[in-house]
Amino acid sequence: MTAGTLTHLDATGAASMVDVGDKPATRREAMAEGLVLMRPETLALIVDNAVRKGDVVAIARIAGIMGAKKTSELIPLCHPLMLDKVSVDIAPEPALPGLRVTAMARVSGPTGVEMEALTAVSVACLTIYDMAKGVDRDMAISNIRLLTKSGGSSGDWRAEGSPS
Repeated sequence: MTAGTLTHLDATGAASMVDVGDKPATRREAMAEGLVLMRPETLALIVDNAVRKGDVVAIARIAGIMGAKKTSELIPLCHPLMLDKVSVDIAPEPALPGLRVTAMARVSGPTGVEMEALTAVSVACLTIYDMAKGVDRDMAISNIRLLTKSGGSSGDWRAEGSPS
């Protein structure tokens, strides 16, 4: 495989799942983040646990973890992984105003966990929207991105401007 070649296409251009059977299992970790932007009043309701549907942060955290575990069912050509660890952190950012969602996924295996971390963030953000849409339909989900990845043959990577 040469640099710049799409790995999920075969010689004819058809979609193809990458064969990772001969790759060594290594410890791999990825971190991703996303934002849910909202009115200050909405953020206050969430922080005060006063949203009628329940504890937005706790439910979004669980949803994000579940999303990471279901990544291969949601994203075509992703390998099902036996995840070692998934964590989802949700922090209020009054300056936005909104919530910053950060997820970490870890595995010992032959393929990376970037998609699992990104899916965890995406599902957690969508859950926040769902839980609070009754009070703020103008919320916006933004800036979902990979922050870091480590392990595997491509080594470590850090997004420009991401926290160390």
